[in-house]
Amino acid sequence: MSATLQRAAPTAEIAAFCRAQEQAIAALRESLCADGAPALTRALDLLGAVTRSPAGRVVVSGVGKSGIIARKIAATLASTGTPAHFVHAGEASHGDLGMVTPDDALLLLSNSGETAELSDLISHARRFGIALIAITASATSTLGLAADAALIYPKRPEACPLALAPTTSTLQQLVMGDLLAVMLMEAQGFSAEDFGALHPGGKLGAQLLRVDTIMHTGASLPLVAPSAPMSAALIEMSQKSFGCVGVLEGERLIGIITDGDLRRHMSDGLLAAEAATVMTPTPAVITAGTLAVEALREMNTRAITSLFVVADGRPVGIVHVHDLLRRGVR
Repeated sequence: MSATLQRAAPTAEIAAFCRAQEQAIAALRESLCADGAPALTRALDLLGAVTRSPAGRVVVSGVGKSGIIARKIAATLASTGTPAHFVHAGEASHGDLGMVTPDDALLLLSNSGETAELSDLISHARRFGIALIAITASATSTLGLAADAALIYPKRPEACPLALAPTTSTLQQLVMGDLLAVMLMEAQGFSAEDFGALHPGGKLGAQLLRVDTIMHTGASLPLVAPSAPMSAALIEMSQKSFGCVGVLEGERLIGIITDGDLRRHMSDGLLAAEAATVMTPTPAVITAGTLAVEALREMNTRAITSLFVVADGRPVGIVHVHDLLRRGVR
């Protein structure tokens, strides 16, 4: 066996495996599109009704490899605005049926549709009038016939040499589950801001941060009046440590003084000059609702390190490139 493991994977075997999976997805697409997907529409209606209920949840279950796919589908639903959780089919028969209420919908996965461990979940759904959606390869199976909406994927040979290990079937199940999640996202108007609220950690969270969550506000803002002498502007710039100072006329930001402006106006009379004569007018600004990644792109494009955040021309915050990098924005 070790010699077999050490040999390079033949290109033909790789191609055959990928081709089998591609054909399975193509067959799934054709079957869904051929008749207008009434079962899918029915499933979306049932799931949508559940998620509109304050107490409603989508309870997902399966056994073996189907159970692993079910866990992933539950996680994807939950992270995209459809409250969901996974219930182990075996544990359901020993008390966890209490996790499934009449406000919920059951989404059960089984390739054969005859998985014995799912029988108690099916009976529970029928007894209490709980919506039941099936993802299976057999419309005439126990699960397929019991479901309010049966999502049937075409039977295809498993993409393994023995045609036994769940590979093609689990891929089709995964695609069906992801399709449900994506279509529910669209139906619910789930936005990038909603996505960010449910993904505060990691790279996804950093990419969806808004400027208003990290900007400096209030007394932290480096601001001077147009008539202020540059000596005062330099003190303000040094104390606030943003490498710039904004010039404020009334409540409106009319200019900015940066290190570059200081170099361009370097002379013996610089400290006595008024801020308005040194500033760069109409500086680049952003709004509080801007994504942090967009703020970083603006800084990189303009080769600057700070941006004022404004509302109707009034400065309400400032963000520095180091603030973004510390939060993992890239």
